[in-house]
Amino acid sequence: MMKLACEVLRRLAGKTLCTAESCTGGGIGAALTAVPGSSTVYRGGIISYTNEVKHRLLGVDPFLLEQSGAVCAPVALAMAVGARKALGADVAVSVTGLAGPGGDAYGHPVGTVFIGYADGTTALSQCYHFSGDREAVRIQAVQAALELILSCCRKDFSKDPQ
Repeated sequence: MMKLACEVLRRLAGKTLCTAESCTGGGIGAALTAVPGSSTVYRGGIISYTNEVKHRLLGVDPFLLEQSGAVCAPVALAMAVGARKALGADVAVSVTGLAGPGGDAYGHPVGTVFIGYADGTTALSQCYHFSGDREAVRIQAVQAALELILSCCRKDFSKDPQ
């Protein structure tokens, strides 16, 4: 994970990054801040474990949360967009999902995770299905979020120094 976090920070040099995390509970931020000097890129994160925090701090529409639940693509996207705005960062990544032990009332099984990404030109969310116990799902979600940042950076920041 350290190598991946280092690569994210290297690719975002000169930019700022923030996170909005639910099921990972700060795991992305922990991976990034384990890298010395990460504060030049990583601004911080919001752990939005409840719908109330998703709404109040990230601006996620409460109607959306009620109708679709917290574990869906539109919520992941809204979390990323809201984090970017709230923390004034160039890039944001968000994670919302079910690490276990149970699924949700909307029919999502354990291991369903949506990861959102937003920067000045791109905003997207993707669905993932991870396996294993609670900790395994959380670790896989952190890794996938870092990989998504890299994937989007390669497209959006291709002019940055290698």
